[in-house]
Amino acid sequence: MPYYEKELAQIVAELNRAAPAARDSAGAALQNSSVQNLESLDKLLEYAVHQGASDVLLIAGAPITLRIGGGLSPSNGPPLEAEDTRRLLLPLLTPAQTQELSRARSVDLCFQREGVGRFRANLHYQRGTLAGSLRLLPEKIPTLESLNLPPILRHLSEARQGLVLVTGPTGCGKSSTLAALVDLINTHRHAHVVTIEDPVEFVHSNRQSIVEQIEVGQDAPDFAGSLRSILRQNPDVILAGEMRDPETIATVLTAAETGHLVLSTLHTNDTSQAVSRILDSFPTANQPQIRQQLSLALLSVVAQQLVPAADKAMRYPAVEILMASSGVRSLIRKGEDHQIYSAISTGRGDGMISMEQSLAELVRGGRITKETAAAHCFHPEELRRYLRE
Repeated sequence: MPYYEKELAQIVAELNRAAPAARDSAGAALQNSSVQNLESLDKLLEYAVHQGASDVLLIAGAPITLRIGGGLSPSNGPPLEAEDTRRLLLPLLTPAQTQELSRARSVDLCFQREGVGRFRANLHYQRGTLAGSLRLLPEKIPTLESLNLPPILRHLSEARQGLVLVTGPTGCGKSSTLAALVDLINTHRHAHVVTIEDPVEFVHSNRQSIVEQIEVGQDAPDFAGSLRSILRQNPDVILAGEMRDPETIATVLTAAETGHLVLSTLHTNDTSQAVSRILDSFPTANQPQIRQQLSLALLSVVAQQLVPAADKAMRYPAVEILMASSGVRSLIRKGEDHQIYSAISTGRGDGMISMEQSLAELVRGGRITKETAAAHCFHPEELRRYLRE
């Protein structure tokens, strides 16, 4: 159902009445208009926060849309015009980000609005027009408990070396999970933590640890070069926001092998796909060496997805956890990736859980429905078996 409130309708009307900037020789009209556009956007963001929205979508040809409880809630206003999205979004960018948008046709950034919150944004082009997706970032660093994640993940923050991968589709909460793990380290360990992110999302204050946060584009030119530099900065813990290319993956594996705890993410649906994705990033001739490195360096893979609650008011994480036991390391080294799921299903004693077991537990706890679990599982027959137990 379309999301509609009188307050939102008023904000939409104000945005529609805002006139495009007229460029004069002195640029004063453009500057004044930019300030007005930012004020209008701030009103919209403040409203979105008040309504509990996680995202705001600004796309030409569609009305202003909020994402609430995982579902889309369009406003009752008219579709945005191409000039509307430009007026609202371009004032958010620095000159360097404007150049990046022009070059790559997409740019990621974070920005703060006093009294409203901190936001992550992706500005991009679609059908030749500028569009934006704005996500609210929690003011406080989330905890594993607040994210409804399994307590077993707490042990990952205690490790002194190895690779921890958090995987899943976009918007499944990977960044929040990593932030919770870094916060645990920051709270309970005396460690030097260095993160490299694009952009920096959660801002960590020094507690028991010293936390440095490097933003690609602002503090470093790219992931791979920054990672090589980080290894010379005497870190104990490294967070690499994403393993996005072979050079980054190779550097991450080396760091995890040589006495560092490394946290990172991949866009894969389950844990065995994460192994395949890493290997497929390299030429066939190099894969035996990468298998050997991965079998030694891997500590855990956590694959997660957010599924709607039974009452549709929120979403719960369904989590598959692979722990690098001696048996799992042997499977990776021998190339028997197809047996990883079986190792997870029978590895509860080692802290492992399959996606189907996690979904079944959510059903038994009354948090989600059987229909929702069936729609999000990868092995339906296994889910049915766990629900019968």
